[in-house]
Amino acid sequence: MTEDTEARVIRDVVSVRLPAASAYLSVLRTATAGLAARLDFTLDEIEDLRIAVDEACAMLLNEAVPGTDLTAEFELTGQEMQVRVEVATVGSTAPKRDDFAWMVLTALADDVDAVTDSPDRTAIVLRKRRGAARPA
Repeated sequence: MTEDTEARVIRDVVSVRLPAASAYLSVLRTATAGLAARLDFTLDEIEDLRIAVDEACAMLLNEAVPGTDLTAEFELTGQEMQVRVEVATVGSTAPKRDDFAWMVLTALADDVDAVTDSPDRTAIVLRKRRGAARPA
């Protein structure tokens, strides 16, 4: 990629903060779909992202401190979206990578990781590329 091309690549970061309660997840699903559409993801890719973000949030909400916020950061770069959802926790509790919810995440997103940067915060980071082939 040339310098001129790199300069023209879309790179936006959108942050959303909402109460760490399942009642607000529809807002995040809508934001996910709108941002994925901005990158010209297909309808199937948009739906995969919506479900993946919803699943990641559901996993985190189980560990969230009541009355705190869930933050989501969407980074749009060219043909890829990275989503980081994060909550405050009591102790760093990484999501279990051997349960059904984690399998759903890894099936819907191209890359998934759990991050515990501090002892009282847990995040799930997922990436989805437009046009990426899904594993068989």
